[in-house]
Amino acid sequence: MRQLLLRPGAEELSYEIRGIVKKARQIESLGYSMTWENIGDPIQKNNHVPDWMKEIISDLLKEDKTYGYADSKGVLETRRFLADLNNKLGGSQISAEDILFFNGLGDAIAKLYQFLVPTARIIGPSPAYSTHSSAEAAHANTAPITYKLDPDNQWLPDMDDLYMKVKYNPSIVGILIINPDNPTGMVYPREVLEGFVKIAEEFNLLLVVDEIYQNITYNGIKAVPLAEVLGDRPAISLKGISKEFPWPGARCGWMEFYNRESSKEFSKLCQTLENAKMIEVCSTILPQLAIPIIMSHPAYHQYREKANNDIGKRSEWMAEILGDIPGIKFNPTQGAFYNTIVFDEGVLNPDQKLEVEDPRLQTLVEGWVSEPNMPLDKRFVYYLLAGERICVVPISSFCSDLRGFRVTLLEEKEEVFKDTFTRLGKAIRRYLGKG
Repeated sequence: MRQLLLRPGAEELSYEIRGIVKKARQIESLGYSMTWENIGDPIQKNNHVPDWMKEIISDLLKEDKTYGYADSKGVLETRRFLADLNNKLGGSQISAEDILFFNGLGDAIAKLYQFLVPTARIIGPSPAYSTHSSAEAAHANTAPITYKLDPDNQWLPDMDDLYMKVKYNPSIVGILIINPDNPTGMVYPREVLEGFVKIAEEFNLLLVVDEIYQNITYNGIKAVPLAEVLGDRPAISLKGISKEFPWPGARCGWMEFYNRESSKEFSKLCQTLENAKMIEVCSTILPQLAIPIIMSHPAYHQYREKANNDIGKRSEWMAEILGDIPGIKFNPTQGAFYNTIVFDEGVLNPDQKLEVEDPRLQTLVEGWVSEPNMPLDKRFVYYLLAGERICVVPISSFCSDLRGFRVTLLEEKEEVFKDTFTRLGKAIRRYLGKG
């Protein structure tokens, strides 16, 4: 080409959660069925959308307004409804004008980082959700900056690590919190959230919190919204319906701006994000119209409670199957519907394998693992793919120095769920020679 096309940092955009699908499809093409544990799509895992919810959406499709534009910020009635939900918590108060809709949180996250000065860094957790870490790295033209989540402490953040990185890196302007966390399934206690706010106050930082799993907690755990402990700090909460309704194909998420007048720079950022949405005209209107009707429906809370209880049961089943396997760190999940399992240091080596009976699959996996300098958890994931036809995601792909993998707790059919994780547990033991 006449000139370079890609800006520095563009190579940081990666999404192994879907990238591994290409290899799984190669196996499927040879006539094998695949167990998909790579992505948080409830619909793919036999989750049933309630009939009453479908009826609401069907009725909206009969109305002409569903086919028009929304306000650039989003449907006003829906923004008022969501602002009221937040304000009932009694913490930081917002109005409908402080809510901005996007076509999914991926769209919102990309826009947020797009308008930051490249030298302005937002430090996020590690293991990191790929959409956040990739977008932050791409905007900054370098690798993301992260603080550690500790698998030896229920995946809670290492606050000393965070504090020291913030203190000695003046380019950090904000802290990203994912609560409940993806990929670990950890839920932050109130005192930890208060610790984030305290650091933000000391160093005059923006707080960004991804709360899309806020209402997906179980086994006695409740997530504390950042708005309850925020005080007067500027902050952005990222929310959506993809997992909660569940309606991932709606691609509907939104930002809530807290204390937008507390900082001139923050106020300018909020206005810029709104201006960018005006250039696009608006986000998709159908799911926005559905939100207040669905969430106000008398069956909604009962539906969500049952769905959470079901995930909680599956969390307990997973703990029973995987919790005592030597060579791994296992933490029961508290929220969202993921679990990150980490291998103990030193138990992986480049000579480990799983038996693969089909020579066609053997040829495939030998080609995959020949990649130079391959992280050892990715090697395990590829052998699991070929040997057991279970598709998981390596934790090295979540911007982490740890070695392990992420699975979901989404499979609705008990016998399928238990069979999947029994096979996974046996494969781990064989791979580590712990049979």
